[in-house]
Amino acid sequence: MQLPKGALVAVVDGEKLVLFENVGAQEIDLRPKTNPDMPERASGAPGRHSSGANPDDDTQAEDGFAMGVADALNHMVLTHKTEALLVIAAPKTLGQLRKGWHKETEARLVGEIAKDLTGHTSDQIAAAIDKA
Repeated sequence: MQLPKGALVAVVDGEKLVLFENVGAQEIDLRPKTNPDMPERASGAPGRHSSGANPDDDTQAEDGFAMGVADALNHMVLTHKTEALLVIAAPKTLGQLRKGWHKETEARLVGEIAKDLTGHTSDQIAAAIDKA
């Protein structure tokens, strides 16, 4: 996958967000960025309650975190802090993020990779982007 220079790369799982900026023109060169303030979300989708299909508080906390990340990324897009966005997230988290995207955020997405790469080095993440 080619990644535009200046693209924001968000690496997310159910508990952690790591942001990078691609500073490379021809090759992917990721530089860490400071995480934005994250709105607290108590549960996933509004009005969603624990049920037999979603029985535990941990799942609700992960869903809530994903929605908070979606809110933060939407804010970054809507305030013109990024023109291109690549999201790398654990598959379940990616599904939750998609539910929270603003239409402008969807328009700025240059790609999604359904993998859990939190805890990996920037070089390992760059290699995964290259292979995608």
